[in-house]
Amino acid sequence: MPTFVHGKGTEVYLDEFVMTPYFNSADVTLTNETAEVTSFSDTSKAYILGLADGTLSLNGMWTADTDGSDEELHAILGSATAPNITIAEAGGTIGNRATIARTQETNYSISNPVADVSTITADFQGTSNSGALGTMTYGITSGVQLTTASSIDYNALGALTGVDGAAASTAGGAALLHVPTNSIGGGTTTIKVQHDSASNFASAADLISFTAVGAGAKTSEMVVCSGTVNRYVRATATTAGSSGSITFMVSFARF
Repeated sequence: MPTFVHGKGTEVYLDEFVMTPYFNSADVTLTNETAEVTSFSDTSKAYILGLADGTLSLNGMWTADTDGSDEELHAILGSATAPNITIAEAGGTIGNRATIARTQETNYSISNPVADVSTITADFQGTSNSGALGTMTYGITSGVQLTTASSIDYNALGALTGVDGAAASTAGGAALLHVPTNSIGGGTTTIKVQHDSASNFASAADLISFTAVGAGAKTSEMVVCSGTVNRYVRATATTAGSSGSITFMVSFARF
C-alpha cells in the first residue's frame, strides 16, 4: 500500500522564521524544456532535453505581525540575497521529505476581498545563479529532514537520529539550516551534518559545518559539499553555552 501524506502537516521555513502559521498552500514545480529535432525520416516527433527550471509558490493569510507574512515577504522582494526556504512535507519527523530552495522572490500579491480574509501569494524563481549551489539544479531540490525542529535544552544537544540514504552517492549535496528561536547564553552553538557508511555512526565524519550560531542569535544558512556522501547522514549540535534552549531545522539533499 502507498503511504500517502496529508498536506496539513506541511511546515514552511523562510530564512530564520517559521512561516507555517501564515500559509495554507505550498507548490513546487520543476520542469525541463524540450527542443524538437524531428527530421524527414521520422514517423513521430522527436525531442531532446533542454534547460531545467524550477518555481515555488506560497499562498496564505496576510498579517501585519512583527516577523509575520507581510513584513518578511516584503523584505525579500528585490533583495540581492536570495532567501533560504524549506518546505517540510509531514514536518517534524526525521527522515521525512523536504524541499529546500534558494530562490528569488518574483511576485508578492495581496488580496483584500470585501467578505473574506485578506490573503497573500508569493512566487519564487529558481536559478542556477542562486549562490554557491554546486550542482543544485533549479535552485530547488528534494531532500530529507534531519531534525524535528523542536526546542532542545543546551545540555541535551548532541547527535540526532540518522537517516538511511539507501546507498552512498558521489556528487555531493546541500544542507539548509534555519534557527528560528535561540535563548542559549554564554557561548556559540555548532551545528553539523555528519555521514557514515554504518547506521551506528561508529566512524562518523563531518560532512557539512554551518557557521557557529552566536548566543541568542537567529539565523539561516545553506552550505554545499562535494564528493562522496556516505549512506547514512545525521545532524549534530554542540554548544559552549551554559543556559537556555535552541530550535533548529536542518534538511539535507544529495546531488
